Amino acid sequence: MAIWLTNTDPVELRTNATESDLQIVITAVYKHVLGNHYIMESERLTSAESLLRDGDITVRGFVRAVAKSDLYRRYFFEGTSAYRFIEMNFKNFLGRAPEGQADITTHVKIYNEQGYDAEIDSYIDSDEYTSSFGENTVPYLRGSQSIAGVKNVGYNRTLALAGGNAANSSGAKAQLITDLAANLPTKISAPRGVGFGKASRDGRFRIQVTRAQLGGRRTPRSNATYEVDYSQLSKKVQGNQRSGGKIVSISAV
Repeated sequence: MAIWLTNTDPVELRTNATESDLQIVITAVYKHVLGNHYIMESERLTSAESLLRDGDITVRGFVRAVAKSDLYRRYFFEGTSAYRFIEMNFKNFLGRAPEGQADITTHVKIYNEQGYDAEIDSYIDSDEYTSSFGENTVPYLRGSQSIAGVKNVGYNRTLALAGGNAANSSGAKAQLITDLAANLPTKISAPRGVGFGKASRDGRFRIQVTRAQLGGRRTPRSNATYEVDYSQLSKKVQGNQRSGGKIVSISAV
């Protein structure tokens, strides 16, 4: 069972989608934007769902409706610090962690001067959102794959915010505040899982990767699986990144 959210397959609402297709998209939005919180039938945003079904709003518009709902406020805004609210907004709307303290400072200023709605809109109306997801693709964790040439710290920070498949993404305390303020690397912490008890630092983990083959850019990538102790986990991830590979999943053995 994968213990970190490393699925980066986009979910898109296509033209002439069936009701089944629509429900897949709606579920994906709730799942990504609201995390692992259980949503009761009475809490669903039925009016926004109808607007999406009728073509009156796009997936981007539905994401915006969820982000400005009482549900999102309850889980990510009320009773939380401003830093925590902002770092989760980065994950939920842009699919990545903040890159540095400047990201946090910019969004604190937006919220303080313009309010909640403007803070939400600043992500969903951004050029980055448009280029990454457009109008009809559900946001997903872009930062959960290691990418050759990109600092590993962004990958680690996204995993820290994502938690596990059973993780509750609420919480009042910001996770990255010290690392961002001091420009420190973020360590890969022992993950939280379900079905195998409490993850142990003494346990072993299976890393599934795709790696580039030798012989030129157009040579197909190959799959590989490694099993390592927790103490070797971060080093193995970094080594895979340096060689041009991408992480598919990390799971407890």
